[in-house]
Amino acid sequence: MDTNSHILVVDDDREIRTLLAEYLDANGFRTLTATNGADMRKVLEESRVDLIVLDLTLPGEDGLTLCRNLRSQSNVPVIMLTARGEPLDRILGLEMGADDYLAKPFEPRELFARIRSVLRRTQALPPNMSRSEAKAMHFSGWTLDLTARHLLSSDGVVVALSGAEFRMLKVFLDHPNRILNRDQLLELTQGREADPFDRSVDIQISRLRQKLGDDARTPTIIKTIRNEGYVLATTVTMETPE
Repeated sequence: MDTNSHILVVDDDREIRTLLAEYLDANGFRTLTATNGADMRKVLEESRVDLIVLDLTLPGEDGLTLCRNLRSQSNVPVIMLTARGEPLDRILGLEMGADDYLAKPFEPRELFARIRSVLRRTQALPPNMSRSEAKAMHFSGWTLDLTARHLLSSDGVVVALSGAEFRMLKVFLDHPNRILNRDQLLELTQGREADPFDRSVDIQISRLRQKLGDDARTPTIIKTIRNEGYVLATTVTMETPE
């Protein structure tokens, strides 16, 4: 992982911004800050950003709106900060494309650990795959571009993916026609065990189905296997560089 990764903290609380900036800078990151959506967009236009820490309860455009808009044009990882005891906000954050969430109040070292974990996942090459071995994966009329990390439809339309969506789809494509349960998917995509109330896997699969045009009631690409898990029910072919 690049220890000089640029982290953008978007929070309207000056004390939190200052605390996190000082802590993250002291631990090897380069930290930028913003107070609202307009400031965030300005920073993104002017600077390289490797990950965004985004507060949900911002004035004006809230974190959910900003995350949704950001995800439509970028796959930069997002960690959402939510209020403790508000599981619905966390679920909505994942649905909008956040890669992880952390409830306030929290210890800076916990956020630091989450940032390192998300960056490790997003900056690493796909498992068992080097850039020289494949550049794309084809399935059911779709193409997953492993370099640009986005989907291409059969008629060439680009479909943006969040980091979490890319990892989830890549895991399925690496294991076609094999049933994967929630624990396996969470371990393979996020490197942690499932919480009994964790819905992140189901949310990411729901988002993938929407982007693939896979009817949730009768899916044909990512199928639900009752009481077992999910399976990518299609053939996958690899495209290698010439």
